[in-house]
Order: sequence, then C-alpha cells, then structure tokens
Amino acid sequence: MLPTAGDFDAYGPSHLAALGLFAVGCAGLVLLGRSQRTPDGPGDQARGFGRAYALAIVYVAVGTQAYTVLPAQWKIGGSLPLQLCDLAWVAAIGALWTLGRRGFALSYYWGLTLSVQGLLTPALNGGDYPHIDYLGFFGTHLLTVWAAVYLTWGLGMRPDWRDYRFAVAVTLAWAVATFVFNLIAGTNYGYLNEKPGTGSVLDLLGPWPWYVLAEVVIILLGWALITYPWTRREAARRER
Repeated sequence: MLPTAGDFDAYGPSHLAALGLFAVGCAGLVLLGRSQRTPDGPGDQARGFGRAYALAIVYVAVGTQAYTVLPAQWKIGGSLPLQLCDLAWVAAIGALWTLGRRGFALSYYWGLTLSVQGLLTPALNGGDYPHIDYLGFFGTHLLTVWAAVYLTWGLGMRPDWRDYRFAVAVTLAWAVATFVFNLIAGTNYGYLNEKPGTGSVLDLLGPWPWYVLAEVVIILLGWALITYPWTRREAARRER
C-alpha cells in the first residue's frame, strides 16, 4: 500500500528539507567531480560514476512515471512525460552516460534554470512526504540539477554559443510540438496554454499569450547570461 500524507505546502518543512538536501548534494558532487578530473578531461572514475548516476535517475524517474500511468492514476493531462522537466532528466541521463556535448548542453540550460525554478516554486498538487508524488517530483528534479552541477563545476564541462543555439532550437521545437498537442488533447503541458492552478512566477508576467512571449525573452536572455562568463573566460585563456 502506498504511503499517505497531507497536502504539500510550498516552503513548509518538507520543501525546506528538500532545498537543504539540494545544497548539500551540490557541494558534495562538486568535490567528487573535481577529484575525478584528469589533465585530459574526465577520467575512468568519472565515466563509471556517471553511468551509475544515470541508472539511478532511470530507477527514480521511470519508477515514479510508471505510477502515474496506472489505471487509478492515469490522466491525459498529467501522466505523459511531456513537461520540459521530464525531458531534462532524459537529457541528464544521456549527458552522464556519454559525457557528450549535446546532452550536457540540455542538462546545463534546462537543469540550471527550469528545473531549479521547479525546486524553488514547485507546482506540486499531490501529497506531501512520503507520498510518491513528492518523492517523484523532488527526486527527479534534484537528480537533474545535481547532474548539471556535477558536470559543470565538478568535471569542468563548459557551455559555449553553439551549445546555446542547440538548446534554444530543441526547446523551441518542444514548445511548438507540445502547444499543438495541448490544443488537440485539451491539456496544458508546459503551461503553454494557460497558467498553473497553483501560484507561480508566471503570475508576474501577465495573461496568456503575453506570459509565454515573456518567458521566451527571459529564457533567451537568461541562457545568454549563463553562457557569456564561460565563453569570456575561455577567450581570455586563449589570449594569454
């Protein structure tokens, strides 16, 4: 029998506990990643750990996703893995398994902005800890963001403008496809067709469709801002 719990409250004890775990995990993974670096890049330890970490995400994400498609839980507006944060954990798996550029790029931009926003302002309508809704939501979000932190500040992978363009193109393709699906199915994945029922930062951006357009501008500028320092540092290093 699945555990039961009360309703989740943002910035209640269980939310603060998850944020505390987030901070501790970030620090630990940065130290671990730096210990796995070699002069030629990530060593064998990093590759082995990355694959074990990827399997851990599969276990948590697929396990909790399977719960949502059970007959008693199924709903077309929430059971399909069409939220961008769902794609973020898939990207994190690919990045950790291969240590490749494209997986890293999506993990970096999606994980360090959108998934972090999910941790700070969770749109969680299910039960509080230890309900599977809570465990699935925070489990996948934490593992996704931790992966981006580990790859970036631990192993030393860095984004560039080519990664930026790739992430923007993939995100726009997702937005168009998901918006069309929402229109056909009457769903609201990605909150592209209306705002979430719970409070969120979207409330500050005006009504539809203006908040969607504002999101696009914010994402483009925000991702540029978290790209520029790395590219500037690399350019300065080459000039020496």
